[in-house]
Amino acid sequence: MARRQAVLLGETHDVAEIHRWQMHVIAALHQLQPRLAVGFEMFPRRLQPVLDRWVDGQLSTAAFLAESEWDTVWGFPAEIYLPIFHICRQARVRMLALNCHRPLVTRVGKEGWAAIPEEERDGLTPAAPATSAYRRYLFELTGAGGRAPGAAGPDDAGWDRFVRAQQTWDRAFACAIARALGDGTADLVVGIIGRGHLEYGHGTPYQLADLGVTDVAVLLPNQDETLAIEPDRRLADAVFRLDRPEPPATRRTRARLVAG
Repeated sequence: MARRQAVLLGETHDVAEIHRWQMHVIAALHQLQPRLAVGFEMFPRRLQPVLDRWVDGQLSTAAFLAESEWDTVWGFPAEIYLPIFHICRQARVRMLALNCHRPLVTRVGKEGWAAIPEEERDGLTPAAPATSAYRRYLFELTGAGGRAPGAAGPDDAGWDRFVRAQQTWDRAFACAIARALGDGTADLVVGIIGRGHLEYGHGTPYQLADLGVTDVAVLLPNQDETLAIEPDRRLADAVFRLDRPEPPATRRTRARLVAG
């Protein structure tokens, strides 16, 4: 993995165990490839100066969360992400803001790329057209059969708006990663990205390939009791089995037993 251009670590945003796994993978890769940067879906591009100041040691944790507008731009519990932020700061690993200006996503979904002037695209290029397989994946993932009025199926025009919006995120992450590789910021970019943008090679990996970044790997966590392997579909390059977290009540009971 350390010899790749990009290693994309999928996540379910609110699961602490997944973020601990990501932290360990980042630490291991950094030992093998010091010229590494870590990109985060959580931060829009305009906040890159805040990430730079954090890594440079200029901000306290509280100031970083405030200046990065964490509660507004993301909102998931900061404490489950902070170990990753701290390891980047301690090792002076460049943190990259991968996301775009949120209103752009809504606008592209509604109007399409052609309606957006180039100077208003937040540094993005238009996304490569979605494949039928990706449209079907998104339709099934979101249960859109009951949520998208006018969309009879994944290839129906009524589903275009959602697909365009999703692809705006996919393309934003890909453009930021490609830019960091192209300008010499890093030889390897690790992406912290929601798994829906990565599974089966759709989403961001597909957009990276369109941008000429093809040496990419996707690593995913899994907490299910069983996992059906489908070699012909290739969910990811590797899947890491993580234990399910214990319910809080169970942890408290065990703590009392230990204390007693």
